Amino acid sequence: MSHPGESGFRLVQEGTEAFLVRMQSARLASRSLDVQCYIWHADLTGVYLAQQLLESADRGVRVRLLLDDLDARAQNDGLAALAAHPNIEVRMFNPWVTRDGTLSKAGEGLFHFNRVNRRMHNKSWIADNRIAVVGGRNVGDEYFGAGDEVNFVDLDFAMIGPVVRDVSAAFDEYWNSASAYPMEALDPKAVNDEALAELRPKLARRLSDEEQGRYATALRGDDIVRQLLAGKWPMHWSSKYEFVADDPRKVTMKKGDPGRTQVGLALLPMLQSAREKVTVISPYFVPGDEVTAAMTAAVAAGRPVQVLTNSLVANDVAAVHGGYSRYRKTLLKGGVQLWEMKPVASGGSGSSVFGSSGASLHTKAFAVDGEQLFVGSYNLDPRSTWLNCEQGVLVGDKALTGELEVLFRKQTDGAHAWRVTLEKGDLRWSDGREIFDSDPKASNWRRFQAWLTRVLHLDAQL
Repeated sequence: MSHPGESGFRLVQEGTEAFLVRMQSARLASRSLDVQCYIWHADLTGVYLAQQLLESADRGVRVRLLLDDLDARAQNDGLAALAAHPNIEVRMFNPWVTRDGTLSKAGEGLFHFNRVNRRMHNKSWIADNRIAVVGGRNVGDEYFGAGDEVNFVDLDFAMIGPVVRDVSAAFDEYWNSASAYPMEALDPKAVNDEALAELRPKLARRLSDEEQGRYATALRGDDIVRQLLAGKWPMHWSSKYEFVADDPRKVTMKKGDPGRTQVGLALLPMLQSAREKVTVISPYFVPGDEVTAAMTAAVAAGRPVQVLTNSLVANDVAAVHGGYSRYRKTLLKGGVQLWEMKPVASGGSGSSVFGSSGASLHTKAFAVDGEQLFVGSYNLDPRSTWLNCEQGVLVGDKALTGELEVLFRKQTDGAHAWRVTLEKGDLRWSDGREIFDSDPKASNWRRFQAWLTRVLHLDAQL
């Protein structure tokens, strides 16, 4: 069916579906694969997808892989081996000068903190410039429901139509930016045919392990995956959309440069235009004085604001929780509704096909008035606004926004989250069965980390 001037959008909630749409689009690609990512782990799903990129390149597909070097430096040799393939180009964004060694990395971080502290947090997967996946997921087991311990509750947009051209244009801008360095320039000796020849059997051995079979079996049994493979993959069509990405020069811009936060500037009008309600899902939520004031003002004007973030025990970065906790009472006094996700998965995208029970929120999404939504890499915190490069998609569509609202209600029920309230000036956490008077289930060490960040006022780094 033709949809002139419109693009198709699908919210990808489940980790298995998120993995399969990447795998299948790579398998079906005939011309190009462009992949941009903040983290790529060398675990089961990371090896699976790396092998698929290699197989696609062997078929003649042009593969471009752009990774932030904060995590990728640890996989330097494997990435250099991939770069030796004639159809694969690998570039590192804002790379470390040193390519191995913990002490050398620590020294570089100490003397060049202002540079290495700013990272490319974008995530895009683009096949043949026809389908794109954009959202919160990196590449790693915990993002695709394959983790043994903790899995992330996350969200992507799968998209087709004209919007894909916008995603591709942003990829090209980052790929050609002054901060993107080819592996051949960073470690020329490691990019050679012998390294690629050695990598091939290593990948094959990893994928022949027992867990590969378990994950493949789980994927074959997934109803959504069967629909995808059969071509029955419903999408919502809209002409009201905007893909927005920060300028790749953000990592070198001065503190006062007004162009540092393109994603934040795009979201501000959306949130300010709310007439009825605002819904926020942000795993790292450090609103600061300005956003806190805006949220409480919206509530005072009769526009409810509801927020889901991580609890201290579920947050994979305890220090971020310390920054958030400084604003918690003010938000609640102003009428903002707060929920904090539990660390236990009970179904949904945080559950694992291997039976792990831990969960951590990683979704970054906003909804306004049941009509507009945003999904991307952007957290509502100072780091996303001023330090890291971010991106995302804004869409005007009631059905899609309704899906996000349903997801929010599910993730804030008593099985998944604690409702945070104030009683006589004191914080309370409740799931309808238990009530806590301090951060539930959190260890003393995590409490100390959060407390230290709170008292040191390190919000700008969170």
